[in-house]
Amino acid sequence: MVIWWVVVAGLVVLGIYQLFNRRDPVYQLATSDFHQYITRGSSLFEGYLVLDEEWVEGQFNQNILNEIRTEILRSVDPEAQETHLPPRWQGEFRASRDTIDDYDIQAKLDEFGIHYNVKPPSKFPQGLLIFGTTVVPLLIFLGLMIFLSRQMQGSGNRALSFGKSRAKLHSENQTKVTFEDVAGVDEAKEALEEVIEFLKAPKKFERLGGKIPKGVLLMGPPGTGKTMLAQAVAGEADVPFYSISGSDFVEMFVGVGASRVRDLFETGKKNAPCIIFIDELDAVGRHRGAGIGGGHDEREQTLNQLLVEMQGFEASEGVILIAATNRPDVLDPALLRPGRFDRQIVVDLPDVRGREAILNVHTKHPYKIAENVKLGILAKATPGFSGADLENMANEAALFAARCDKDEIDMMCFDEAKDRVLMGPERRSLVISDEERRVTAYHEAGHALMLHFVPESDPNYKCTIVPRGRALGVTAKLPLEERHNMSKNHLLAHIIFALGGRVAEEIIFGEQTTGAQNDFEQATSLARRMVTQWGMSHMGPLTYGKRDEQVFLGKELSNHQDYSEKTAVEIDKAVHDIVTECYNKAREILETNLEGLKLLADALLERETLVTEDIDEILGPRPQLPVKPIV
Repeated sequence: MVIWWVVVAGLVVLGIYQLFNRRDPVYQLATSDFHQYITRGSSLFEGYLVLDEEWVEGQFNQNILNEIRTEILRSVDPEAQETHLPPRWQGEFRASRDTIDDYDIQAKLDEFGIHYNVKPPSKFPQGLLIFGTTVVPLLIFLGLMIFLSRQMQGSGNRALSFGKSRAKLHSENQTKVTFEDVAGVDEAKEALEEVIEFLKAPKKFERLGGKIPKGVLLMGPPGTGKTMLAQAVAGEADVPFYSISGSDFVEMFVGVGASRVRDLFETGKKNAPCIIFIDELDAVGRHRGAGIGGGHDEREQTLNQLLVEMQGFEASEGVILIAATNRPDVLDPALLRPGRFDRQIVVDLPDVRGREAILNVHTKHPYKIAENVKLGILAKATPGFSGADLENMANEAALFAARCDKDEIDMMCFDEAKDRVLMGPERRSLVISDEERRVTAYHEAGHALMLHFVPESDPNYKCTIVPRGRALGVTAKLPLEERHNMSKNHLLAHIIFALGGRVAEEIIFGEQTTGAQNDFEQATSLARRMVTQWGMSHMGPLTYGKRDEQVFLGKELSNHQDYSEKTAVEIDKAVHDIVTECYNKAREILETNLEGLKLLADALLERETLVTEDIDEILGPRPQLPVKPIV
């Protein structure tokens, strides 16, 4: 905006200058005509006369012109062998407008028969030159001063606000999320509803001596709805709601984070009662003493200030802190004690009823759901899915229906979306040879046959040789029920399932391929945990290896060996025995049902994808659970 004012001011100055500084016309005469004009004489006039490339200003009468004439005649003296006036003499003079009118110069030139040419006065050059050399630099200087002044003011403001909190106040005009939009976390909703009720009607609790909780910590895996719960609190509460991320406190300058914590709680005290939400608390609340910078680095000072504000000599009354993290194991113990985070709420992966409720929420308007969609079946078919996974599945189903030009989202769209989220997108463009395709078919048929003939395992859900994600084929199983405690037989059945693909390759082709790498990783890891953590081997009911957590690195490292080398050899032998026994069991099942393996592989080569009903039709009904253990 300032630059436009500068331009307008410049144009105004230029116009005023042109108005009061009009240029006079210039008369150009041939050299001979100029000579005649001088010799014939002329009346007195005022103006400028060009002589020898110099302007001569003054009043020119007959005497002066006679002197000029004499000078010119001398220059053309025949003795000087010059027949023309020297080129340096200018036959040009400038007269003012008043002189032209008073002395009628143009009429006299016409009377003498002197040929002349009048150059009109220039409209721009002189004024533009003056403007460009005086006014423009001044305007540029003023504009630069204004710009620098504003920059210095902005820098000052940023410097003053560097230690200010970056918390955002939730506005009523923003998209409102309520507890009705959150499903599958009923216990967490109940605890948070009590906090909101306390803020709305504190006397209801205070009359019995109850005190408002200082903080609520939401813990759980990623995607389970912790941030959405906080948004629902903001939508339900009639009090100010401030949200900030844990990383917003930490800066490279020591003391800035602590300053922002102080400013955040000061803002909360001014607007008490209020709620402050800190997302990803582990960014600022990690265990002290685990960093490189000793006890005085920026993050630890920020954490210390947070602890003081939550419960110190100057406790923040009426300010409730809600925080969320998916790494509660790395938090400092001082944060987790009563008086700071009084309530620690686990927001875990939803069960089958929770998944169905979440699907009900995420399939509302504007989704157009077909009548054949059974959300209960989808909930049973998505064990281990978080709320974010289910939301992504609903969105993928809508996109797939749109690509197929459908008017509604039917069950087939949801099945495709579920497979896409669970196993990755199809890669039908991948070029695979017939031999490699055949190996893949027998490999996946081996997995599917294990799920069918080992009753302790979960039944087949889908078997396909269409490449998905990074795999050339996928065999998925579907749990019959929600499991929170795994039995030894179920773990062994999973190892047998993992080894079935390699065993099928060896039986049919007599060689081994690299396709079983991930299968072996799963089998070995599961067998080692059975030995070292769950006491499911001849090593006895003992745990071996203390899990050594490095909170500074933010992840679990390998177990710390707290046993002898002889015990380590015994552990390796026990793991080897479990995997070997499961391998032999898988071979026994495949050799017994070799004809079924071939039929299953041929069906995969023909149809590429088989579901539960197809597999049961080829192999017959699944056997019932046996009385004796597997191995």
